[in-house]
Amino acid sequence: MKQRISFALTVAALASTAAFSVQAAQEVTLYTTREPALIQPLLAAFTAQSNVKVNTVFVKDGLLERVKAEGERSPADVLMTVDAGNLIDLVEGGITQPVKSAALESAIPANLRGANGEWFTLSMRARVLYAEKNLPLSSFRYEDLADPNWKGKVCIRAGQHPYNMALISAMIAHDGEAKTEQWLRGVKANLARKATGGDRDVARDILGGICDVGLANTYYVGHMKAAKEGTDARKWGDAIKVIKPTFANEKSGGTHVNISGASVAKHAPNKDNAVKLLEFLVSEPAQVMYAQANYEHPVRKGVALDPVVAKSIGELKIDPLPLTEIAKHRKQASALVDKVGFDR
Repeated sequence: MKQRISFALTVAALASTAAFSVQAAQEVTLYTTREPALIQPLLAAFTAQSNVKVNTVFVKDGLLERVKAEGERSPADVLMTVDAGNLIDLVEGGITQPVKSAALESAIPANLRGANGEWFTLSMRARVLYAEKNLPLSSFRYEDLADPNWKGKVCIRAGQHPYNMALISAMIAHDGEAKTEQWLRGVKANLARKATGGDRDVARDILGGICDVGLANTYYVGHMKAAKEGTDARKWGDAIKVIKPTFANEKSGGTHVNISGASVAKHAPNKDNAVKLLEFLVSEPAQVMYAQANYEHPVRKGVALDPVVAKSIGELKIDPLPLTEIAKHRKQASALVDKVGFDR
């Protein structure tokens, strides 16, 4: 009798474990620094297609430190963030793992993913020129922003902000540290106001006559130009046109882009579902949703842009320099910003 009871308990325990494993296999936990509302429609679509529940954890700051502290007990399966530098920090911090996926490799260009599959771009935003809509200007090089002809006519957010830090890092990669320092000094001399505020403030101040041009991200254009008529945001959007700058020495004529992206966590308890989620996010239906919901540029080729973005910005011809190469120069870029007193 005792043996039968023991056997029954063992079978029950195994059945419970199996049931738990099946349940766990139908979940995936996403740690994200992006506001969940921005990506919730995509996650809901993934669940509807795969029957895999997505547990979303919003981590505003300290993603790397949190996952490190959790160690092998971390429930995180997918780590999502914006800015290539932030994503590569996760890899260098030792909290990601390589993934081999034909679906991801075919959808994402090589310069927009880690060479060993430890990070992947999901969507793009370019650093472009906002210009007063009536300016007789149709082309621009990033280096031109330091031209004395723009003295007192440039608006930009802080140089230490990740969006500008990535661009300055790219400038170092293209032009070298000495020329980049000279460029930063030239841009600072051309500022119409202190380097501060946000990207939309560039459009606001162009409308207000404070400046004529400035650098900002593409997706803000969609948000402003699609805003309700009569709102401040719509007025700001209607006051500008967008020009896609290139680097002076870049023969391909590519524009600098930054990204939103993701990695599979090192101790992901649901690795298979983590990979499924990433593969879904670069599928054509999900990329269409990225374009329509967030006014971002899809990383997958052939996906239609949001109509507002298509009209005001159009397709991107991106700088082919690998994002990993750009990220190598972040410390130099930060030191240069401080050296020239760009944000003072």
